[in-house]
Amino acid sequence: MHNTFRIDCFPESALRCKDGFAVVAIDVIRATTTAVTASALGLRCYPAGSMEDALRVAARLDHPLLAGEINGVKPAQFDMNNSPAALLGVSHKGRPLVLLSSSGTRLMLNAAGCDAAYLACFRNSSATADRLISENYSRIALLGAGTRGEFREEDQIGCAWIGADLVRAGYRPENEATAQVLQRWASAKATDCLMSASVNYLQRSNQEDDLRFILERIDDLDDAFMLRNGQVAMVAAAVLEPEPVGTPSTIPA
Repeated sequence: MHNTFRIDCFPESALRCKDGFAVVAIDVIRATTTAVTASALGLRCYPAGSMEDALRVAARLDHPLLAGEINGVKPAQFDMNNSPAALLGVSHKGRPLVLLSSSGTRLMLNAAGCDAAYLACFRNSSATADRLISENYSRIALLGAGTRGEFREEDQIGCAWIGADLVRAGYRPENEATAQVLQRWASAKATDCLMSASVNYLQRSNQEDDLRFILERIDDLDDAFMLRNGQVAMVAAAVLEPEPVGTPSTIPA
């Protein structure tokens, strides 16, 4: 019996993976990039599913930073946008971060009810794949957050990169839709997402610092990140043995 994986999209997709799945939430522009970056910087990061949820979580924390957006707009009472680049310029001094986004943080919280919930972006794609393979999960779901009813290109690329590593480790796609995403995007470059409506939004709203941040940091983190007890947690990625010469690594046609 082969281990398998599927690629799907939107926060609700995690609800179909409650039993028997390790789930990877992917929202490259920008929620999982922000969450992973915050955790890598040493901040305690708490994803929130709504404005009310964000304020409730913040109320029980000591001097938290509120970061996020609703439909792309930073709420007036928040300290900063859902911005990985802005984290580098914030004097956080160990303050916890509460993160809200239109779809990415909802996906994270929905995934928290599955057997295991990971967060991935371009920064830790390979590290996440290595961790999944080392844990030998029998079923994995790679889930894009989706925006305005679209499975955005950057999230398809993030899913396909991890999926390609899974295939090389012997995993098989569960369905034709997964194989199609894999076939189209497994060999993509990060810049192939420049056609995305998410990229267009960042450009129109003068938030290109985030776009540069995302495109300039590819696999620069060596750790995987999980959601545990409502908080993003760094977990060391396993060091895998190199593939023997001649091991098949063909992406399904």
